[in-house]
Amino acid sequence: MDREWNDSQPIYRQLRDRVVAMILDGVLKEGDPLPSVRNVAAEYRVNPLTVLKGYQELVDEGLVESRRGLGMFINAGARSLLLRGERQKFLAEEWPRVHATIQRLGLTPEELLDSAATQRSASAAGSDAAKSNPTKKESKP
Repeated sequence: MDREWNDSQPIYRQLRDRVVAMILDGVLKEGDPLPSVRNVAAEYRVNPLTVLKGYQELVDEGLVESRRGLGMFINAGARSLLLRGERQKFLAEEWPRVHATIQRLGLTPEELLDSAATQRSASAAGSDAAKSNPTKKESKP
């Protein structure tokens, strides 16, 4: 998790969002334990009550369960529940802006698909090169 916080929303909410991103990315899987409240609070230098509030939101959403004396664990079906919600949120909040930009620029579906395919093959080639020569570090522009 990133150690930086921004002022746009409360820290507990940012912490909750980071755990959600880890679940969606597959870093945390169903049945995995969440890091303890004390460890997260110490590592990120935040109040344990802040961490607890972020974790409680995950419990309230049905993504995490608290097991007395053991900690908090990712619930079965948490990732699919999140995907469903995040897809709806994207389509309702972000897609209208993206669609408007596509329309404004006059992009065709073929151009978008070609661009996506080009980016996918370029990233695959980059990861293949890194695998074949693990000692060579990639330079960033």
